[in-house]
Amino acid sequence: MPTHHTDDAPAAIGPYAQAFSIDGFLYTSGQIGLDPATGEMVPGGFEPQAVRVLTNLRAVLASAGCTFANVVKSTIYVTDLGNFGRLNELYAEAMGDHRPARSTVEVSALPAGALVEIDLVVRIPD
Repeated sequence: MPTHHTDDAPAAIGPYAQAFSIDGFLYTSGQIGLDPATGEMVPGGFEPQAVRVLTNLRAVLASAGCTFANVVKSTIYVTDLGNFGRLNELYAEAMGDHRPARSTVEVSALPAGALVEIDLVVRIPD
């Protein structure tokens, strides 16, 4: 069962892969707002982190020949649902006209002090 990796997204900081594919689906690990070049959280708060998360996910998808148009389900974790409106705007911009199923959950904390984390389930194109 193949794992997927790209240097254009942060390396896994634990015993897991950036993504894993099986039976025509790609499952991404959660991405947070780490800059892959530095391994550090991007500065500036929620919006820059959310943009970086989506950029990281785009790179992981590309490593498996996928785009956001192939996403069937996303799960979003935020530490403050007060950012929900801006999150929706950034997410819609990234997804374009595509509207996969989605869950958004407020959590008390995320790794490395992140304010947002997203993981995806993706149908790999034939």
